[in-house]
Amino acid sequence: MLLANIPAKPGVYQYFNKDGVIIYVGKAKVLKNRVRSYFNTKKHDSAKTRILVSHIVDIKYIVATTEFDALLLENSLIKKYKPKYNINLKDDKTYPWICITKEPFPRIFPTRNLRKDKSEYIGPYSSVKIMRTALELVKEIYPIRSCRFMMTEDSIAKKKHKICLDYHINKCLGPCEAHQSKQEYRDSIDQIRKILKGNTKEVIDYVKSQMMEFADNFEFEKAQEAKEKLILLEKYQAKSTVVSSSIHDVDVFSIISDVSQAFINFIKVVNGAIVQSYTTEIKKKLDETDDQILEIGIVALREKFNSQSKVIYTSVPVDISFDEKVEIVQPQIGDKKKLIDFSLNNARQYKFDKYKNLKVTNPEEHVSRVLGQLKKDLHLKELPRHIECFDNSNFQGTNAVAACVVFKNGKPSKKDYRHFNIKTVTGPDDFASMEEVVYRRYKRLQDEQKPLPQLIVIDGGKGQLSSAVKALKELGLFGEIAIIGIAKRLEEIFFPNDSIPLYIDKKSESLKTIQHLRNEAHRFGITHHRNKRSKGALVSELEQIPGIGEKSLEKLLKKFKSFKNIQVASEKELLEVVNLKQAQAILIYFGHK
Repeated sequence: MLLANIPAKPGVYQYFNKDGVIIYVGKAKVLKNRVRSYFNTKKHDSAKTRILVSHIVDIKYIVATTEFDALLLENSLIKKYKPKYNINLKDDKTYPWICITKEPFPRIFPTRNLRKDKSEYIGPYSSVKIMRTALELVKEIYPIRSCRFMMTEDSIAKKKHKICLDYHINKCLGPCEAHQSKQEYRDSIDQIRKILKGNTKEVIDYVKSQMMEFADNFEFEKAQEAKEKLILLEKYQAKSTVVSSSIHDVDVFSIISDVSQAFINFIKVVNGAIVQSYTTEIKKKLDETDDQILEIGIVALREKFNSQSKVIYTSVPVDISFDEKVEIVQPQIGDKKKLIDFSLNNARQYKFDKYKNLKVTNPEEHVSRVLGQLKKDLHLKELPRHIECFDNSNFQGTNAVAACVVFKNGKPSKKDYRHFNIKTVTGPDDFASMEEVVYRRYKRLQDEQKPLPQLIVIDGGKGQLSSAVKALKELGLFGEIAIIGIAKRLEEIFFPNDSIPLYIDKKSESLKTIQHLRNEAHRFGITHHRNKRSKGALVSELEQIPGIGEKSLEKLLKKFKSFKNIQVASEKELLEVVNLKQAQAILIYFGHK
């Protein structure tokens, strides 16, 4: 009955559990359709969504005037109630900001504490070094006070303050003793504010006009001071990443994600230069798509940075209807696309750094995340904590061998590696060889009742994969174990009974894991193959010595291990293995007698 009464209007819906706690907040263009979709779907694709629906006992909704109002309201409610199944932007209280105090003679200083004291906070800065560089620049150009006096025009008139060392070393112009007027001081603060917000072009134009005016009035000392300010400003501007003369005030948003996390990078472009870059992470709750996450991120980050840009570039298409006229573009070519690529690179680097640290600090979580991504990319039924990979090796049709390597919890389990000498195949037949070794491997595991892997990787394309599948079918294991093939040329991933390969992102950790398996199997197989060829050559050589038979060969190889050791062995050492006649024959053969 409640579902029937929900209006077909934009708004926000709230789901409550049996304890009356909000567990999810969502926005919708049409409330009725969105809410019904949760309960009319017989089977949700996402297990997390099924769990959410099973806990819903009550629904409330708020009708909004526009879709954008609904988006803002959703963002506000998520911040307030922090529902269990909603994604949240990572708390960034540790990032530094620059504070401009709300005083008659404002102070400027770095802080990590945002207070509701009517002061202005510029940032946050992703790097303390960048923030300090900006502060040092503005204070060098515009000397301002660093003292904490409660300074007013009245207290200055009553001479309650005295100039300090900063005045004498030209780091402050002495407003405390009226050496600098309130208006002059406020003008400096306005210029600093513009520089910190990236409006250096406007400040440069202003300083240039000042310099010319001083020069025209023969105030050459002041003109020189203005020129020095100009040089510093132009150096600072040169350090900014210039985008394009045709791109002015723009907000850029990009997103990358994996199975559990999403990373949003925000870049602010002012007057054709990148003045700020900021990346935040979001933990997924209900397998949200990139566009859904980015929509939330855009609203939250524009609010955080108080951005009023009328143009937004995004890496994926989003559907946001702003109240004011804001153009949302997904660039495909040119300077705009380069800007998106720049943003994506920042997001990727942030992700790389985070996971690199996680690999050291929390290896178990790192493994679970990588295997979770592999499960998603390969559409597996379960987490592949046990993976086995097969590779064949032969040399011109001789000494055919195969290797099986085993990874457990994302790491090589070398004690479980196995070599195979091909027994039933004559000549260089990779397909038949693969069928033999796969059959032998899993027939033995079945007979010994040992655990089977969750995933088998075959080094090869459709032919090798089909042969391995044939072996699994004979054993009744096809369908119980996931199996894929990886072709070397383009790193295509093949699935049974599917002629169209899967192409995983070359930078994906899933592909890197599969490549690691394949390369390890190849290395292990080649090592065994070389050893076998070397041993064969050694046996052939020793068989040329008169009186050395098969049993003697076995004893010599067991004792001396290599051809070289036999070649340099003394008569005494040889007599430990063979008789005197054989020892002398060996010494004569190698030219020692």
